[in-house]
Amino acid sequence: MKKGLFAIFFVLSLGLNAQWLWEYGGSIGATNYLGDIGGKEKTRRDFVSDMKLSKTRWNAGIFTRYKWRQNVSFKFAFDYLRVEGDDKLSTNAGRHYRNFNFKNDIFSLTSTAQYFFFTDPDLGNTYRYKNSFRAYVFGGVGGFYTSPKSRYQGDWVKMRDYFVEGYEYKKIVFGLPVGVGFYFTFNKRNRWGFEFNYMKTFTDYLDDISGNYPDPIATDPFTAGLTLRTTELSVEEQNANIGAFYSHGAGQKRGDPTNKDAIVYATFSYSKVIRGKSSFYRSKHNKFFGKNRRKVRKIRAKF
Repeated sequence: MKKGLFAIFFVLSLGLNAQWLWEYGGSIGATNYLGDIGGKEKTRRDFVSDMKLSKTRWNAGIFTRYKWRQNVSFKFAFDYLRVEGDDKLSTNAGRHYRNFNFKNDIFSLTSTAQYFFFTDPDLGNTYRYKNSFRAYVFGGVGGFYTSPKSRYQGDWVKMRDYFVEGYEYKKIVFGLPVGVGFYFTFNKRNRWGFEFNYMKTFTDYLDDISGNYPDPIATDPFTAGLTLRTTELSVEEQNANIGAFYSHGAGQKRGDPTNKDAIVYATFSYSKVIRGKSSFYRSKHNKFFGKNRRKVRKIRAKF
């Protein structure tokens, strides 16, 4: 009963006290990832030190944002992102001789809360308050579909179908997006913005690499070849570092399962602001304040 009364009070308060503010828009940008592929001569390093800028790819999405309080908004977004990696770009012997490559087309749904820490309500001090600037930090939750593929024998192969490490990882996984952003609003309606987003995921298989090499005897020849790619290197490369070449075999380390993968992306956005009070307010509550009352004809008494 108490929960029901609270819900009714909350809905009524939205209708009576708040001016609803929604916006709808789209975004495009650049995407990279942090995982088991990347870096230079060193082993795994945190954050952007392990990123290969040459493998930066794209993203595109649509979103809606709701202004809940003066300094708090909620954003709901659907995004398409591509991430890629290739061991050939690394000078670290272990990674280079692993010789794996991948791409992953990711479809994500995220819900984030945004806190605005800086606002200039009147850009240029025109005293007209049509143009403004706001900056914010955000955090939230997200879910996304993932399907890593690797280029093998001239084709892109879905790695999940072959269980190369003996583990069937999930297609739908979750993550925690955090970041910073800002936007400019022109003529109170047109909004141009920028966001930097870091999403820590709950999977280590964005790149299909996590644990150890399986026993090739226990798998079919195609899967064995798909997993162990060191033999694709030229004879010169193989002989250049025999130790690194023979470090990739059954039961040996293929990836690092102690650290989950992450997605890093920057976006530019445009959105249209829609202002106005809720239809719930207009249709349900105006009658209590006289707007929907029937006009009563006043009749003066004559004496």
